[in-house]
Amino acid sequence: MIPAQFDYQAPTTIDEALSLLAAHPDEAKILAGGHSLIPAMKLRLAQPGLLVDIGRIKDLAYIREQGDQILIGAMTTHYQIESSSALKQSCPLLPECAAHIGDVQVRNKGTIGGSLAHSDPAGDWPAAAIALGAVMVAVGQAGERLIKADDFFVDLLTTALQPGEILREIRIKKGNGRSGHAYQKVPHPASGFAVVGVAVNLSLADDGSCASSSIGVTGVASKAYRASSVESALNGKQLDEQTIATAAGHASDGVDANSDLYASEVYRRHLAQVHTRRAIQAAASRAH
Repeated sequence: MIPAQFDYQAPTTIDEALSLLAAHPDEAKILAGGHSLIPAMKLRLAQPGLLVDIGRIKDLAYIREQGDQILIGAMTTHYQIESSSALKQSCPLLPECAAHIGDVQVRNKGTIGGSLAHSDPAGDWPAAAIALGAVMVAVGQAGERLIKADDFFVDLLTTALQPGEILREIRIKKGNGRSGHAYQKVPHPASGFAVVGVAVNLSLADDGSCASSSIGVTGVASKAYRASSVESALNGKQLDEQTIATAAGHASDGVDANSDLYASEVYRRHLAQVHTRRAIQAAASRAH
């Protein structure tokens, strides 16, 4: 397939990229990694008049710690996150999630910011962002804006980013005390996208009970979501087998589950329960 005709610009600064977006408000699209946009263009599902390739803005690719926060530039690749020794110590959920994405080629080219901004209902990063309580830093010509992960994913392929804004950074607060993370996924055998993906972030009290829990689910509904009913069923409880199984039974409460040729609504809900249980068990076993 051949995409429709388009113009191409590769700015080297954020200001230059924002100027291009402002000058072409109705036809410009950001190119971050290209693994979602380029296939859509080839199928002519997307026909932007201008591609603004932000891959040459070097200031957008980094992983660093600042106080009690982890800062990740939007153009940081999946592989850079997967292989980060610092993140394996401070936030192991991120490398674990990254390792589940696509294949080696995808992980070397695709970016966390591109994935989050695309808001694919079967993308991996949105579940992790929700579980970790991430904050997205959006930048536009009017300045910066902070958006919580719970508010960032609006609907199918739709985020809270406003026209002319670019996702610049992802901020995650470091865990403290006895914390454990896990990501469980059922990948589609052809695409590698999540049929169901569950990210869990737990902290334990001194007596071993669940002090707090945060769970993000992807692949089930039209957007990634927080499994609030599961969290409520865990918080303050001892994480025995029965408690975890009962809590996981609420993994798809309150959502309209997707149904397609690979997985029916009933099957997806079942997978969500099974892998939520497994992710909670894994996170609890890792808490220290």
